[in-house]
Amino acid sequence: MFRPPRCPNVRCSEHRSPRPRFFRHHGYYHPKCRPHPVPRFRCRSCGRGFSRQTFRADYRDHRPDLNVRLLELLCSGVGLRQSSRLLGLTLRCTEIKFRKLARQLRHLHLNLYRQARLPQRVRLQFDELETYETRRNTRPLTLPILIQTDTRFMVWAESATIRPSGRMSDARRRAIAEDERRYGPRVDRSRASILRTLRRGAAFTKGMGVRLETDEKKAYPRLARRAFRGRSLRHLKSSSKLPRDVHNPLFPINHTEAMARDLMGRLRRESWLVSKKRECLDLHLQVYMAYRNYVRPRFNRDWLTPAQLLGVVQRRMRATQLLGWRQDWGARSIHPLAGRSARRTVRRAA
Repeated sequence: MFRPPRCPNVRCSEHRSPRPRFFRHHGYYHPKCRPHPVPRFRCRSCGRGFSRQTFRADYRDHRPDLNVRLLELLCSGVGLRQSSRLLGLTLRCTEIKFRKLARQLRHLHLNLYRQARLPQRVRLQFDELETYETRRNTRPLTLPILIQTDTRFMVWAESATIRPSGRMSDARRRAIAEDERRYGPRVDRSRASILRTLRRGAAFTKGMGVRLETDEKKAYPRLARRAFRGRSLRHLKSSSKLPRDVHNPLFPINHTEAMARDLMGRLRRESWLVSKKRECLDLHLQVYMAYRNYVRPRFNRDWLTPAQLLGVVQRRMRATQLLGWRQDWGARSIHPLAGRSARRTVRRAA
């Protein structure tokens, strides 16, 4: 039987420090999208009414039965337009669902990833791949990715704008000039993005010694020292010109990038699935990271996911569990693997 763990009203005293009987039962209602009744409650302190559905990620969704299918399509190389056709939704409805799923999965990852059980010295690998928004020649993006080497757990990934580089033909210079007249000068934000990603790694490793493996880009050593300041850091560099086979020291991060390009249509080269806005690429990254870390096994021959191998969660999660309990209350959120009683929170599981 479901017992609300706290009042959903963040201004209520029962939200942060709920008493055992802070609520009273207030009947049921019968939603059209579910075969069973949903219990209602009322807070004794603030008087707010709420139901079990208030604690669910599909709260106020019109078609919650399509959320899992949309997640699977987005992590299978399918774009939003084709997903909307397959699901029988309008493109606008699919976009709204996509944004809501991405926000839910971002909160879930940030709530859980610091609970990893790590060895005394942690191996991390870091690299950047290049993509673009709208137009390849004029609006390039960099995408820093940080993983735990042995388990392939994706610690963080985000995108940032960079300046166009490479061979400049007259036609490309004219296109860049036209782009700057339309959108303004393109700012290189790659260093700030790299630093944020490495700082996520510093929070993930919780003060332990770190072995960081990267290529020989000159900016990496200084940014790594800033991110892991005061920590035991061993930075190993390998040439990016080495053959990208299984003998390459950076094969785990190269393999992770190759999988991301295959399973995220936005990252394919010369594809019309490419993001028109960088923010949409960041949202899709949150969806893919959650699927890669918590649902998909590390390798095809494995039974365990990267999150299981690190001890972040005890068992492999299903897509329905990723999109189950709301995660936007931080450590006070119901744990994604909690049962119907919902008595287990993220903080209690840490």
